[in-house]
Amino acid sequence: MTDSVSAADLRGDLELALRLAQAADEQSLPRFDAADLEVSRKADRSHVTDADLATERAIRGILAAERSDDGILGEEYGTEGSTHRQWIIDPIDGTANFLRGVPLWGTMIALAIDGVPQVGVVSMPALGRRWWAASGLGAWTGTAAEPRELRVSSVDALDDASVSFQSIGQWADAGKLDDLIRLAARVWRDRAYGDIYAYMLLAEGRIDMVAEFDVKEYDIAAAVPIVREAGGRMTSYDGVETLSALSTLATNGVLHDAFLELLHPSD
Repeated sequence: MTDSVSAADLRGDLELALRLAQAADEQSLPRFDAADLEVSRKADRSHVTDADLATERAIRGILAAERSDDGILGEEYGTEGSTHRQWIIDPIDGTANFLRGVPLWGTMIALAIDGVPQVGVVSMPALGRRWWAASGLGAWTGTAAEPRELRVSSVDALDDASVSFQSIGQWADAGKLDDLIRLAARVWRDRAYGDIYAYMLLAEGRIDMVAEFDVKEYDIAAAVPIVREAGGRMTSYDGVETLSALSTLATNGVLHDAFLELLHPSD
């Protein structure tokens, strides 16, 4: 996933994405742990709450007013408009956590240009945290008044690596359980931090690898610029730079090839 536009061209888009995140927080946070939260199931049996729907509607409303020529891909309301410039939205990543009162959930907002994520914002209001990046502008966390630049770790040995595998069920369903066991046996530390938070830990240098399966574009698009601008690398599990492979392998960059070799020993 490579850069194709100048940083100057993206400043306005990043500013808009941060405003979208604020509007999203204003919808989602008041509904977190609410006694009257409305929860239903979609056709794929995954949960959706009234907060998911209201949050995506709020984002779409602003985009309709300010970027009417741009397309949108959202988890709850689908795809519309251009794919040249497409906003990719996950209104609440970690809905299962949200509906159980676990604070590890967040809104993911990305702008992809010709299929490449160039702007990414992740907001986790229950933690009071936000992360953002745009190609050529670095990756940041904190507040607009007091931002802190993100940098992945410099760990360069698998023996010293800390990884997030997301869930045993994902790997088992993907037929990769043997890979997971081999991974856990090789690295220093393995945990399942889960959902978007794991990618932010990677960008902050707290862990060194994240891998998962059964992910859609909206599950990962916002993380791509953040991980990349922090100095990391993010591909599919097979090492392909794409959003559509339904898998991810994100690392601190230094260890990316080593993880690919560990996970694909016969390739």
